[in-house]
Amino acid sequence: MPTYHVEMMAGRTVDQKKKLVAEITRVSVEILGGVPESVDIIITDIKRENWATGGKLWSEPRD
Repeated sequence: MPTYHVEMMAGRTVDQKKKLVAEITRVSVEILGGVPESVDIIITDIKRENWATGGKLWSEPRD
């Protein structure tokens, strides 16, 4: 079964992460088969100053 790597900006609650991994697992089993225990999910929280889009750090003010 799959291993998912989820990278997102820090700031989500543990409850939000629990819901996310539950849904990723549910959909994976529904589509790919197998059992939930075989789905691995790794979440990496990234600080806003370490993420940029369009040449601008997310820690900087947005227009």
